[in-house]
Amino acid sequence: MHTQMSQMDGMTSATDLIKRAMKWGWKSIAITDHGNMHGVIKFFEACVQKGIKPIVGEEFYICNDMKSRTNRGDTGHLILLAKNNEGYQNLLKLSSFAYLDGMYYKPRIDYALLEKHSEGLICLSACLAGHIPQAIMRREFDEAERLALWFKNLFGDDFYLEIQDHGIPEEREVLIKLSEMSERLNIPLVATNDVHYLEKEDAEL
Repeated sequence: MHTQMSQMDGMTSATDLIKRAMKWGWKSIAITDHGNMHGVIKFFEACVQKGIKPIVGEEFYICNDMKSRTNRGDTGHLILLAKNNEGYQNLLKLSSFAYLDGMYYKPRIDYALLEKHSEGLICLSACLAGHIPQAIMRREFDEAERLALWFKNLFGDDFYLEIQDHGIPEEREVLIKLSEMSERLNIPLVATNDVHYLEKEDAEL
């Protein structure tokens, strides 16, 4: 879920999100705001008060070299979730480094930094803007597989290939390739939605 802390890209407060989770009988919910953890504390506290398990994460912007200021197109998306306190601390470190050292249009991390601060984290390959789906859409299947194996080597059983289906043609193509890759490389799949609002009538906004 992208909350209102995903500036210009989300419109849901933590309070409204938790109310909806309670209405639907959900036991846990996660937020993965774009490039920041600004809403995490209020979200966590509100979840605990209502007896819902909070899952803390962030949709990071990742590139090959966060020191570079020349290739804006190098940046992709990556989902990281904390599975314990060590993971939460690493989320904080990665998010801080992204702003202090990696800012170039977006707060970015790179693969070298992620390798240093990967403990306690669950990793998902992200939406169509992730580097693996991007490689698939460019028909660079060997590169997509190389990246998937790199993540698997780093995160082990805590790396998932993320599949989505919002009726976008490119997603259908990527979904098929990721499913094949999952079987071939023994990497589990996780089905997600790229959620930015709660009510159908908010779609236009």
